[in-house]
Amino acid sequence: MIAADFSAPPDPEWNRYVLPGSGLIPSGKSWRFVVEQTPRHQYTDAQIDDYAGIPRKSFHWQAPLSLTVRARFSHEVGALQGTAGFGFWNDPFAMSGKRIPALPRVVWFFYASPDSNMKLDAQTPGHGWKAATLDAIRPAFFALAPLTPFAVPLMNIRPLYRALWPLGQKAIAVREAQIDAPMTDWHTYHLEWGLRRTRFTVDDQPVLEDAPSPRGRLGFVMWLDNQAMTITPWGQIGWRTIPVTEPQWMEIDELRIAPG
Repeated sequence: MIAADFSAPPDPEWNRYVLPGSGLIPSGKSWRFVVEQTPRHQYTDAQIDDYAGIPRKSFHWQAPLSLTVRARFSHEVGALQGTAGFGFWNDPFAMSGKRIPALPRVVWFFYASPDSNMKLDAQTPGHGWKAATLDAIRPAFFALAPLTPFAVPLMNIRPLYRALWPLGQKAIAVREAQIDAPMTDWHTYHLEWGLRRTRFTVDDQPVLEDAPSPRGRLGFVMWLDNQAMTITPWGQIGWRTIPVTEPQWMEIDELRIAPG
């Protein structure tokens, strides 16, 4: 089990990834992940993780386990700029360490500002504050992959999107749910990553239940940055940095990871 000590900076077991324009500030009662006012073409990120420099097969975490985080943010949904969150993933884009890029696996609480459009769950917007799971490394995805060049153009036709995308969504095990709790208030965020299903709660109230669990080993990440991403079933893919017009932060005063 890991329980963070907030009387000091993060322990050496956490890799600190802090780029110019950002900061990780311990207060003795909490850690504050800060992004200062930042121009459009500069990427900045305040992050801790536990997978820098190690191969994915050595990532530390796998089901069953639980994560508890108590957090608040400087801005509400829509006003917070960039992306933020905490949970587990496989670092698919090789942002940390020399690894081959991979298809994503995630189980986390994830925020994206309206500059992003990651429309992978047909029932939720492509941005916002969400609980989410995804596992694209599944036989069902590889079985459907040869059809992608034909299916993607059809997704631009609304009736065909509604008919076909549920198959694609199931193949990559995407489940998302919006979180309605105000981001600027303190809340306790909890996920139970089981062998087959995952459950998310906020202040002990269910947010997303019976979500498909990603498989394999994942790494822990907690971050606030100024990126925007686009990925849609109808073929839009992109990444960019966005300006941060005023300082913003994510504050954490509880972080626990426990087995079972």
